[in-house]
Amino acid sequence: MRTSLRLVLGLALLASPILFAQADKPVVIKAAIVLDGKGQILRNTIIVVQGSKITSVGGTAPAGATTYDLTGLTVSPGLIDTHVHVDHHLMPSGRAWPFGSREETPRETAIYGVAMVYQTLMAGFTTVQSLGSASDKDLRDAVERGDIPGTRVLTSLGSMSERTGTPDQIRQYVRKTVEQGADLIKIFASKSIREGGAQTMTDEQLRAACGEAKALGKRSVVHAHSAEAAKAATLAGCTSIEHGAFVPMRCSA
Repeated sequence: MRTSLRLVLGLALLASPILFAQADKPVVIKAAIVLDGKGQILRNTIIVVQGSKITSVGGTAPAGATTYDLTGLTVSPGLIDTHVHVDHHLMPSGRAWPFGSREETPRETAIYGVAMVYQTLMAGFTTVQSLGSASDKDLRDAVERGDIPGTRVLTSLGSMSERTGTPDQIRQYVRKTVEQGADLIKIFASKSIREGGAQTMTDEQLRAACGEAKALGKRSVVHAHSAEAAKAATLAGCTSIEHGAFVPMRCSA
């Protein structure tokens, strides 16, 4: 367990954009075992990193490279979490934000966000998809600039629902959100699991939301608990369905 923790911390630091932003020369990682992410296991090899990209696996180390010797350890690709909320945290009282009462200043909220992206990186997650708060943009941009060490953040900057308006208003929302810098579009198409998860957005609203997102080259992520909501999102051409607690699972022999 201790060895695994050291490995995760080491790889997270190597993956941090703030370190890459300061790197003027290649980095070589020597490892006994490498999981290449394609189902293969490579042994006693090196990984060459230049800037923020892996340039080669195997071969010889380039001259002047900074070398990290992980002999005896296993190297794997960074983990990706496709559904997080990087602005959610426990407040000093132990209550969850934002569901508890607000007990902190905007400055404290910002500090919690910085801590969250750093702790996520230290846990081995090099990319997360945060769905979705407007404050995520500042965290994402700070990590990308190299101002703070943290996981790469993809954010929807907010969400839409049946209350967003007519299909035309929904298309306008998508365009505006993308202009503001959203990486993807989040859509609430059903009630919560506590309310039974019934479909809330009409088929026309879903087609407008997912169609406009696709036209702008963005993915659409749909909160859908019921089978009817999941089916409507699928027929509307949406990219992915989140949760699906009440969608029946069928297996065939």
